Amino acid sequence: MICKIKIYLYKFISYDNVYSIVFEYSNFFFMCRFNKIMFYFELNNEIIFIFSNVLATKVIITFVYILLNKKMGEYKIMSLPRYITDINRITQIPEEEREKLSKITDKFVFRVNEYYLNLINWDDPEDPIKKLVIPNTHELSEEYGRWDASDEDTNYVVPGCQHKYKTTALLICSEVCGAYCRYCFRKRLFRNDVKEAMSDVEPGLDYISKTPEINNVLLTGGDPLILAARRLDMIFTRLREMDHVKIIRVGSKLPVFNPMAIYKNQELLDVIKKHSTPEKRIYIMAHVNHPRELTEEAYKCFEALHNAGAIVVNQTPVLKGINDDPVVLGELLDKLSWAGVTPYYFFINRPVRGNDDFVLTLEEAYNIVEGAKARTSGLGKRVRLSMSHTAGKLEILAIENGKAYLKFHQSRDGDYGKFIVLDCPKDAAWFDDLPGNKAYWEQPEKKTDDVVSVNEMKDMPEPRRPRRRQA
Repeated sequence: MICKIKIYLYKFISYDNVYSIVFEYSNFFFMCRFNKIMFYFELNNEIIFIFSNVLATKVIITFVYILLNKKMGEYKIMSLPRYITDINRITQIPEEEREKLSKITDKFVFRVNEYYLNLINWDDPEDPIKKLVIPNTHELSEEYGRWDASDEDTNYVVPGCQHKYKTTALLICSEVCGAYCRYCFRKRLFRNDVKEAMSDVEPGLDYISKTPEINNVLLTGGDPLILAARRLDMIFTRLREMDHVKIIRVGSKLPVFNPMAIYKNQELLDVIKKHSTPEKRIYIMAHVNHPRELTEEAYKCFEALHNAGAIVVNQTPVLKGINDDPVVLGELLDKLSWAGVTPYYFFINRPVRGNDDFVLTLEEAYNIVEGAKARTSGLGKRVRLSMSHTAGKLEILAIENGKAYLKFHQSRDGDYGKFIVLDCPKDAAWFDDLPGNKAYWEQPEKKTDDVVSVNEMKDMPEPRRPRRRQA
């Protein structure tokens, strides 16, 4: 079976006399480290060769020969949608518009796959699925938002690990997603000049193991379900060895971006089944933003995760132009509940650079959510509307008669449950927009200087390496 393969060559600097080669083909990742050899699989649609010596080059040539000439079935490579990282390859977008959008992708990374593109109604200029993944010209506005709107740089205790709330730690273990949401609050992770997501999770695991008050660990990024099953197995195993860690959560939009990558990946499902026990379940924190993402393939994915013993819940921001309709949001709550996916959080969109087009006021978001909840059962009404602010997770209880009624659902400073009433101007879209908010929080200091503060960097990222056009 002859297949076209795209090859990219990168200079790689060795560390501790260990050299690495990474091969990537049709959602198949192969990694070889000299002196220490390991294999792992991840998701993408490119072959990337990283090497630094002649021996590595010979190994690459041998591997490509095998890949091209052996039967693909021998390697159990899944038939999955191709990924697209060049906006010019999406011919449904007029050429003149693609030229404008290319300037945006120079600043904010672009990635999507053929499966998700097929969900778009290209005849509708306001199609919500299109708005989720196709750039818009408002992203270049420099008047709105910050790269790190919740000051996550102050949460890091070691590279790749955040510890903001007493019992919860985050492992930022992936910087790749099934596609890149245009509203992403961590789009800074995909800048070439930023390295927050760490492939080396040892410092984070070591910190968690020595911090007994942590009982809840969230794997996030990026999308951790992009990682190789064997790598996830290693992380899960290490966490399960820590008696004080009771909850493992995985944040992922892959169930709707590329559901086949989960339900066709038996190795991944076996890893989840191995570690999701009756006493300690693995939680998948899905990111379904619109009911049209709930396709037959997505339902198959949820079923596969349920059969593997995972608990699936959902969280989504309330986004202008995407799900800012009580009918649409109510339909999402219903369909998720019927499929056994617990509606968990609705979020206020964080004021992140480039997100201006998705902003709703607090009052608008609150009224939309309440209208949606009025249309659904008690199962759907379990969802909470919150802001993930620097100070903590603020639940919006009500906005009425010019007042915002809030409660700390999580607090950096231990103020869980504190009730707050503040004036709420009509145009307020974030906690910082409420007069008097500063009485309830202070700007935190960084815990480590090993993590860059993106808000202090120049607005335009360093240019990406030039790449050959995809075949």
